Amino acid sequence: MAGMDEFVDRLNPEMYVVTAAAGGERAGCLVGFASQCSLRPVRFVVWLSELNHTFRVARNADVLAVHLLGREQYGLAELFGGHSGDRTDKFQDVRLREAYGGALVLEDAPAWFVGRILTRVGGGDHIGFVLDPVEWGGHEAHDGPLLRLSDAVTIDPGHPVD
Repeated sequence: MAGMDEFVDRLNPEMYVVTAAAGGERAGCLVGFASQCSLRPVRFVVWLSELNHTFRVARNADVLAVHLLGREQYGLAELFGGHSGDRTDKFQDVRLREAYGGALVLEDAPAWFVGRILTRVGGGDHIGFVLDPVEWGGHEAHDGPLLRLSDAVTIDPGHPVD
């Protein structure tokens, strides 16, 4: 895998916070594996670790909310990436609102969308949730750089990675 490491180490994707609500539970996590996966119709896929509290809530959800963060929102990234929802209420001090289908939207995210879950697909130790965007928004005034993997590498994961 050393050759593949040389490829992967060059990547610097945007980081996202994905939130889910189902069965009276709410969850959210920092995600680095996500991408638009279709042009027509527009589709987006987010990959959640099967070890993650957010995955366990999302597998029973109908919708997920996907949020971009600004680089200056490292604290929010650390909250959602460095703590487990098994032990921490990540939403306690976060401004949020309910959106389409009961999705949880982080009010301070520069851009976000809610997507209906169309299908789930296996991909190793993560499960891909293919989303059909149904609602979106953000803050047009935010024009700074987005949070990327290189900005978040110092966050210790809130759950085991393997």
